[in-house]
Amino acid sequence: MSISEATPEMDATPVDRGPDDRAFLGHPKGLGYLSFVEGCERFSYYSMQTLLVLYMVKYLLLPENMGNVIGLSFLQNSYYGGLEGQPLASAIFGDYTALVYLTPILGGIIADRWLGRRATLIWGALIMALGHFLMAFEGTFLFALLALVVGVGLFKGNIASQVGELYDDKDLRRAMAFQIFYIAINVSVIAAPLVSGTLGEKVGWHWGFGTAGIVMVAGLFIYLAAGPWLPADNKPSKGEKAASIPMSQKDWLRVLALVLLVPVLAVSLLTNQEIFNAYLVWADEHFALTFMGETLPTSWMITVDATLSFSMLVAVAAFYKWYGTKWKEPDELGKMVIGSFFTIGGGLCLYIAAVTQGDGKIGLFWPLMFHLLNSIGFSHILPVSLALFTKLAPKAINATIIGIYYLAFFAANKIVGTIGGWYSTMDTPTFWLVHVASAAVGLVAFAFFKFVLAKRLMGDTQTA
Repeated sequence: MSISEATPEMDATPVDRGPDDRAFLGHPKGLGYLSFVEGCERFSYYSMQTLLVLYMVKYLLLPENMGNVIGLSFLQNSYYGGLEGQPLASAIFGDYTALVYLTPILGGIIADRWLGRRATLIWGALIMALGHFLMAFEGTFLFALLALVVGVGLFKGNIASQVGELYDDKDLRRAMAFQIFYIAINVSVIAAPLVSGTLGEKVGWHWGFGTAGIVMVAGLFIYLAAGPWLPADNKPSKGEKAASIPMSQKDWLRVLALVLLVPVLAVSLLTNQEIFNAYLVWADEHFALTFMGETLPTSWMITVDATLSFSMLVAVAAFYKWYGTKWKEPDELGKMVIGSFFTIGGGLCLYIAAVTQGDGKIGLFWPLMFHLLNSIGFSHILPVSLALFTKLAPKAINATIIGIYYLAFFAANKIVGTIGGWYSTMDTPTFWLVHVASAAVGLVAFAFFKFVLAKRLMGDTQTA
């Protein structure tokens, strides 16, 4: 590989890449491979995330089982202040899911400066697979979480940045590419609870975790086969000082804009991230999850959410494709403002469900309305914000900026770990009103950023 091909700011064109490559749904063939690989990784990750809190609350953190986990009692007393039961499960969940979104920054730096995206991603996939297999043993629970935190960090930002580099800056297919990318993720989230969730809850917890590891290995083999259709790697050439990367004033202003967006995104994500934590515990205890006398796995609520998310991603993309033929389509920040209204509406559905419960179980109407409205909000915020970050990121530090994007998830999950613990002590309607308030804060902040700060910090990349 020549120096120009290895340098990320150069416009090298690998096999089957560019505006003439429309082999996959009108997009480059590499998008199909990357979406499928990300689908395998997300299947594995969401298998873990779907089962984690239920596994801890219903099995691992019971007094008779905690002693089997190496180091857990020490961690409980020295770091978590003696928390027990659901609050302890929420705190562990929050720290784990926060850290898996912090380490992508390190993964981006490693890729940009030393190993390149491909080698870093491969190492990440291997370490993630190890973590999933370690979850099959109670004693290695904490080591499994550590391996998954490291593996996701090496993997995540380095696959998303490759999606962005399949397109040049003026290619209008970029935003749609991330819609497709997120559709692949949602297909995986639909499948993960049905396969791993059912195995974990009905057959044995470790069967679910083991399945996640097998799928992760399959994704790694697919990625290795996809090499000819992926963007050129960014591994620095021998002797090249990748750390000394010049950036213009405009580049630095864009970085500042993206950094300011991170806490706004974090606040707007709280309701969505709570779905895997206290929401599942609430559903397990209070939802009417029976069909023909059989109790359905609680994890299937994640499949409901993912199915609606998938449907709304497709519907929202189709809507804006039609809308754009008649009127001016909203820009990224405009769509994020719209999405916040739907997120608020979804949170209010949970509040209504809690207020109207009475002495019986909660029917599924209001939870389903929550998932529908929250999924529409998700479709306006998550893929759009990722597309915005890849659009504004200076090419010299593209993978690092994608790592910074995931700081929003780090902060959101860390906060959710704390707020989720309030579920055991706070009345449920108030608990969900806290989440409604967080979505309202996100709405105000997105609007302020769009109408007050965007033109100053982003130049002509956003229009009112």
